[in-house]
Amino acid sequence: MTNDYSKAIVLLRSKLNLSQEEFGKLIGASLVSVSRWERGEFKPTKIVKIRIDELLEENHIVVREVKE
Repeated sequence: MTNDYSKAIVLLRSKLNLSQEEFGKLIGASLVSVSRWERGEFKPTKIVKIRIDELLEENHIVVREVKE
């Protein structure tokens, strides 16, 4: 079971009031990558997943886990 990273990114960006570009800079990724992750076209790398998980925890956001 893993986090639904598409949903997690949208929730984080909303809570932090960030654009895709700003969120990308925060986690060290491009706007294009963030867009593709949100649409579910690609999955973030392990390093980015760890950073997203840290941000979720810091901001008290729970994302329903999904089976891969």
